[in-house]
Amino acid sequence: MHLHLESLSQLGRLSLAFILTYLLGFERDLRGSPAGDRTFSLIGVGSAIIAVLAKDGNAPNALAGVITGVGFIGAGVVFRPNLTMSARWHLIDTVKGVTTAATIFAAAAIGAAAGYSRLLLATSGTALVLLALEVRHIPLLKFADGRRWASRFANDDAVLPDPARQAEGQDS
Repeated sequence: MHLHLESLSQLGRLSLAFILTYLLGFERDLRGSPAGDRTFSLIGVGSAIIAVLAKDGNAPNALAGVITGVGFIGAGVVFRPNLTMSARWHLIDTVKGVTTAATIFAAAAIGAAAGYSRLLLATSGTALVLLALEVRHIPLLKFADGRRWASRFANDDAVLPDPARQAEGQDS
């Protein structure tokens, strides 16, 4: 009887990991991301399975492997070859999908939390990730979108004049 209840508990945790990470993938699908609901739910369920095994003592260091594997998936989303035309057609690496890569990392963590029986942590984490992804699309929260205020501040890549050099130039 105890084994049956534990199996049901594990199934519930895997189901929660699936639902929560599917929601993240659904949001990414809505925004045109290359990784969507299927990818996110697979990452979430896979992380949850590894967390269940780690919790049971069968694979104590397996969660560290999840982080490494998810890093490779995220890198694949971020660095994609792009065919461009300058003088000739050639492939260049473009950096796109950083938000999706970060969300993939969060999906793995959410799946691991659900698999490790930290259900409130997994649910709260999902809510916060969805909030971060959707803040610029929620009418009452648009003021919190950094892009709205970016034009009022200097870009980090912009070269700012050196005050000491300006003072020297004015003295001559």
